[in-house]
Amino acid sequence: MTLAVAIKFDNVTKSYSDRTFLTGGLKNYVLNIFSASKYKKTHPVLTDISFEIRQGTTVGFVGRNGAGKSTLLGLIAGIMRPDSGMVSVTGRVSSLLELGAGFHPDLSGRENIDLYGVVLGFSRAEIRRRADSIIAFAELEDHIDTPIRFYSSGMLARLGFAVVSQLDPEILLVDEVLAVGDFAFQAKCTEVIKQFRASGGTIVLVSHSAADITTLCDQAFLIENHSIAASGDPVDVMNRYQHLGA
Repeated sequence: MTLAVAIKFDNVTKSYSDRTFLTGGLKNYVLNIFSASKYKKTHPVLTDISFEIRQGTTVGFVGRNGAGKSTLLGLIAGIMRPDSGMVSVTGRVSSLLELGAGFHPDLSGRENIDLYGVVLGFSRAEIRRRADSIIAFAELEDHIDTPIRFYSSGMLARLGFAVVSQLDPEILLVDEVLAVGDFAFQAKCTEVIKQFRASGGTIVLVSHSAADITTLCDQAFLIENHSIAASGDPVDVMNRYQHLGA
């Protein structure tokens, strides 16, 4: 049986504009505002990228720093738009891109669970029904009513992971999160991802770890020179990626 397509990129291009000429203050801005096009530089990140990810599969993306992996995840998550081409996503997306991003420092851990869950598209009733399991998973029972400005980075990471992982996403985006926190937290992250994978969820993983890519992924893509340089068996793709630095 052919699995349905969860994510599709069709000739997607994304670039960023460099407006460094505007850093010279208000006077420089006023003097150059009408000639901005002469100074603006465009830096390509992804160029004419096309691929499909089937529902229920785990796919890894590898490449050097700055290759465009995080940009690709941002396009899937819908937090940025392509310059051209089409990105199609079928299913509720949760992102483990930057754990704790979006939390408000003056709110307690419990209040931030409500806030984060609403941002992810859940009703307040659904979030509150799952609050106890989220708090228990994060192991923050003694600190959950403390403003998170007093949390350590590890506590923030645990809370962020707990919210996302306990709210039953259909598509999970993971960006180097398995390298965050202590050994016990990393093991917990890996176990949750394995369980999500076994339950038929779709996972898109960015990692420099050969172990993560080869043990967790059904398929891998190598991004090089703004495009897909290789795809297929994770071991073969990881070997090619590692040879780039040889």
